[in-house]
Amino acid sequence: MSRVPPGRAGRMWLRHRLTAVRHGLSLLDRKIRILRQEEERLTLLAARTGEAWESACRAADTWLLRATSAGGQRAVRLATDGRLAEIRMDWIDAMGTSYPGRLTCLLPEPDGSTPLPVTTALVPARAAYRVALRAGAEHAAAEEAVRIMAAEAAMTGRRIRALRDRLLPSLEKALASVELSLDEMERSDGARVRRAIGSGTENTDDHPNPARG
Repeated sequence: MSRVPPGRAGRMWLRHRLTAVRHGLSLLDRKIRILRQEEERLTLLAARTGEAWESACRAADTWLLRATSAGGQRAVRLATDGRLAEIRMDWIDAMGTSYPGRLTCLLPEPDGSTPLPVTTALVPARAAYRVALRAGAEHAAAEEAVRIMAAEAAMTGRRIRALRDRLLPSLEKALASVELSLDEMERSDGARVRRAIGSGTENTDDHPNPARG
């Protein structure tokens, strides 16, 4: 905490700081509620995409086994053309935190340069692996979104605890101390004023006006 100015300026400074900290805590409480809700939603999404990915992988492996049984590993190698898939990601913002959102998986379509399949099983095998690739990308994006949300929620929670458990009590204690000091000073000033007034009255009584008489 910064050094508190002395006197009434310190009281005003502390009150402003307390107002700012309480407002910040209110905003952070709202933020962490939204983050946790989004984390819960994304966790469910990651579970669903994980199941879909595992199912797609099993189907792809089944078709690959059929294709290799019919045409061998060489048939599988000949069926590939070396082109790569492209993954495009849209990002979503929640309370200032960006995480993976909608995903587009662009898969190369067979063209004239693609060798003809040695066995008909390669056609459904290729389709099954395309599905598995898309499902795997969606699951990876969902898991990364969960990781980002969980990390941001944890960091926000630490900030809330630091403000609520350390800074706020420290400011409140400092303000109470300043208030007590100012009250004592005001009482002391009041007592001096009263003594001064009383002393002036006594002096007037002891020395009557010589014009009288």
